[in-house]
Amino acid sequence: KVCRDLPLMLQYKTYVDHDSTYNTPPVFNIYFVNKVAHWLDDHGGLAAMHERNKKKAAIVYGVIDDSNGFYRGHARVDSRSLMNVTFNLPTKELEAQFVAEAADHDLIGVKGHRSIGGCRASIYNAVTEEGCQALADFMKAFQKKH
Repeated sequence: KVCRDLPLMLQYKTYVDHDSTYNTPPVFNIYFVNKVAHWLDDHGGLAAMHERNKKKAAIVYGVIDDSNGFYRGHARVDSRSLMNVTFNLPTKELEAQFVAEAADHDLIGVKGHRSIGGCRASIYNAVTEEGCQALADFMKAFQKKH
């Protein structure tokens, strides 16, 4: 009762025939993907996660859009990412100060990609709405201060 429609790599017989040495599957990665899939299911599935991520991104993009150019987004409005919010401040010095002060507020990893600079807020699935609001509040305070 073995399914023969699977690729060779996914057939148990292939591992038996090769004494378990046929391209061992990445067991930890498979385990981890399973955990994430169950986590997504437990949180309403993909449609619910998409709505949640749109709401989180809107919190951060709202600050950028309402900053009168203090924060300048990299992407066009119709091409914005729900996972990585990228933006610049008026100067490189302010960007460095923003990154340092953000870290003082436990907002880490906001330094932009090494090839384009600026700042980047990664708001992946596990990031909470409260975390996005904390970043937004910090961004507003930083803008007011500078």
